[in-house]
Amino acid sequence: MAMSAPTSPHSFLLQNPNRHHLPTTKPISLHPSPRPTKPISITCLASVQVHDRPAAAAQDRVFNFAAGPAILPESVLRKAESELYNWRGSGMSVMEMSHRGKEFLSIIQKAESDLRSLLSIPSDYAVLFLQGGATTQFAAIPLNLCTQSDPVDFVVTGSWGDKAFKEASKYCKPTLIWSGKSEKYTKIPCFDDLEQNPHAKYLHICANETIHGVEFKNYPTPKNGLMVADMSSNFCSKPVDVSKFGLIYAGAQKNVGPSGVTIVIIRKDLIGNAQEITPVMLDYKIHADNNSLYNTPPCYGIYMCGLVFEDLLAQGGLVEVEKKNVKKAKILYDAIDESKGFYRCPVEKSVRSLMNVPFTLEKAELEAEFVKEAAKEKMVQLKGHRSVGGMRASIYNAMPLAGVEKLVAFMKDFQARHA
Repeated sequence: MAMSAPTSPHSFLLQNPNRHHLPTTKPISLHPSPRPTKPISITCLASVQVHDRPAAAAQDRVFNFAAGPAILPESVLRKAESELYNWRGSGMSVMEMSHRGKEFLSIIQKAESDLRSLLSIPSDYAVLFLQGGATTQFAAIPLNLCTQSDPVDFVVTGSWGDKAFKEASKYCKPTLIWSGKSEKYTKIPCFDDLEQNPHAKYLHICANETIHGVEFKNYPTPKNGLMVADMSSNFCSKPVDVSKFGLIYAGAQKNVGPSGVTIVIIRKDLIGNAQEITPVMLDYKIHADNNSLYNTPPCYGIYMCGLVFEDLLAQGGLVEVEKKNVKKAKILYDAIDESKGFYRCPVEKSVRSLMNVPFTLEKAELEAEFVKEAAKEKMVQLKGHRSVGGMRASIYNAMPLAGVEKLVAFMKDFQARHA
């Protein structure tokens, strides 16, 4: 940002008390000594003028394939940029607003309304904007829905489901009714084969495993009618029948906003039965009764989520968004499958994620070179999770088709040079 010159009408110069007629076009000496001194001017910091920064050229942006925090829609970033300094004539930034003031209330209420429209959320479900990431919900869910002696069923299809299971064991009695660990989390079980406990308080799944790239295309029916799903990495990527779930939770930083916001959609009759040991900040009733404003929420993050919801609605809603995601994923998976083994995706084809595409190179020693060369072509964050290695391209809603097409062209060129 450029600072205004000292000749700004809002700047001042220290005046020399020994001289009554001072030139207005020259800096004033700080010392009245007759000896020549270096002139110094002082500008009032409170009056510095900020000049508009030229918009970054398109070529300054990279194609960001990170799993989260992840790419955001360019139109959303531009909108946020234009409103950063002065939100819609309020005279302040969203970052400066009182979370209880009318300006922010309008922001959070519209964000909730737009999300309800996107997912057709029934009126008997509460929408909560929380903090702590999906990981905090690993504890909050059993604390709110169970007693310490209640059984809970878990289907674990990847690392995040496994972490949720281990955390739940502190607050209830979870049973691992199926795990894909022995097959390196590459598939989803046949639902008919699941031996569910009819007395389980709920059945927990992770709808899309960010690390392993396994996604539920449909959902099991829990015996007690209550299903809980971690949808962090495919939230708002496609239509979902919310009424099939007792609770849906998601960290925003994959598909709908910056890190710092966690969204919980919960059936209202499940609220209000938290264990006595539940910390106040993990009690859903506290947050529901206070409309997500019990304490200072992640205000700016919620504002950004609201802009993303507006953008998704403008695209035609989640039916249209899913079509775009299917097209992008097909292009990338086809490139992998048609590479004659040079690239390989370990996930069973029927449950491959539309959001997170893991793949390996036939020659593992080339992986570091692949990442390095891709970065030179302004395609970043393609290295796989440290726990599994290989590559991973996260192609969330905001990843444009052009980004996937460029990646595929690079992959084909890299194969031609290294096969």
